Amino acid sequence: MSRNRILILAILPLILASLACQAILGPANGPSIGPTLLPTATQYTPPAPTAGAAPTAGGALNPAPTRTPASLDPVGMASATPEIELQVTVNPIPTPLSLDLQLDVFEDVWNVVNDGYVYADFNGVDWDAAHDEYRQRIQAGLSNDEFYTTVNEMIALLGDDHSYFLDPQAVIEEDAEYKGNLDYVGIGVLITAAPERSRAVIILVFPGSPAEAAGLQSRDSIISVGGESILDEEGYLRDIVRGPEGTIANVLVQTPGQAPREIQIPRHRITGGYPVPHTVLTSPNGQRIGYILLPSFADTTVDEQFGAAIEAMTSEAPLDGLVVDNRMNGGGADTVLRPTLGYFLAGVVGNFTSRYEERALRVEKLTDVSGSSTLPLVVLIGPDTVSYGEVFAGVLSDSGRAYLIGETTGGNVETLWGYDFDDGSRLWIASETFRPINHPEQDWEQTGIIPNLEIPVIWDEYTVDTDPAVLAALDFFDRK
Repeated sequence: MSRNRILILAILPLILASLACQAILGPANGPSIGPTLLPTATQYTPPAPTAGAAPTAGGALNPAPTRTPASLDPVGMASATPEIELQVTVNPIPTPLSLDLQLDVFEDVWNVVNDGYVYADFNGVDWDAAHDEYRQRIQAGLSNDEFYTTVNEMIALLGDDHSYFLDPQAVIEEDAEYKGNLDYVGIGVLITAAPERSRAVIILVFPGSPAEAAGLQSRDSIISVGGESILDEEGYLRDIVRGPEGTIANVLVQTPGQAPREIQIPRHRITGGYPVPHTVLTSPNGQRIGYILLPSFADTTVDEQFGAAIEAMTSEAPLDGLVVDNRMNGGGADTVLRPTLGYFLAGVVGNFTSRYEERALRVEKLTDVSGSSTLPLVVLIGPDTVSYGEVFAGVLSDSGRAYLIGETTGGNVETLWGYDFDDGSRLWIASETFRPINHPEQDWEQTGIIPNLEIPVIWDEYTVDTDPAVLAALDFFDRK
């Protein structure tokens, strides 16, 4: 059966429909880290697998596991990567896959991993034995859902917290998120599960949405909807915020430092891409410091919005410094990562290494916006900084361009390559590791990105004005 290789991404597993965190690198003109599909770079082509036609396009990314912690007006996932749930029109009764097609897709998936997985020992998994076990399960007869779950279980055996398999509906949603074409019915928030505190945290509020009209903001928490906990017994997001257009969601919310309150929010259709929130802060010494929340690289509009945010904050007067809050960035596509890095530096900033060869991560163009290329820079990082989010912070630190404040990241910087199959499903498989250009001996997959100044912060317990990491950044600029 045919198998088309798509782009490259880097994000924490997000299960689209879960979707996620992410970066892309592509085929003959494709991106490079994070989950998405987008042909934009043609640097590396893994060997063609033994079964199926050779891929026609390439890509890579750093996605999240099969469950995602973040969701757009949730659908019940949990992990460490924001995710968006989209409202997509599909046939409610999918055509059952024939056994022959299931086996063809299974063999293609197995062969892609066998030939291109970054770790030659498959992370200690007996990959041949896995083939025999899972093929027998499929031959015993499975429904469509059971088949996709089974293949995903096999990929999860690899245990790299990046590689994952998407069913056809999840692929549709992933593509829509990457293109900034969100289209769903809800209140207009991007949230992530915080099971240790029995709540979901709002990462973004979409402009013009019912949530914005109700006064919700980033860092607010959703505790319950209609009296039902936002999280299930296992700590995953329940799909209870979204619903029919025009209906009312009774939401129990909490703003940092305030008591919980219940508000009623109508559900409307939400379209567009991720916003990039920003504001100008004043340091104790009176310096103008820009603050940008960088939510993801999984939306192709983010890099342009990032530049527009810098321009907006410098429209009245120059900035004395810039804080990029990268703590909730689950990754995405390298086609978004590269131009965002390009506001600060250019050139080869590191190398991706596979079982077969090495290729450079090159930022082609320096785009100086209102002095961004020389602007003093602090990047905030933490446990929820994943994949290309980690690469972004690590590259800026490795080049001496940024000072890092926060907590050490988890270490998920593998690059994923994506493959599409005849049934519409998609595999994102870890195919490369990353090494920074100036310190190639560093293994970020093992160590994570280590801040210059350790400031532990629970993101949703503070506003921007009271956040200890933000305050430490302002102090840093005053001491420079």
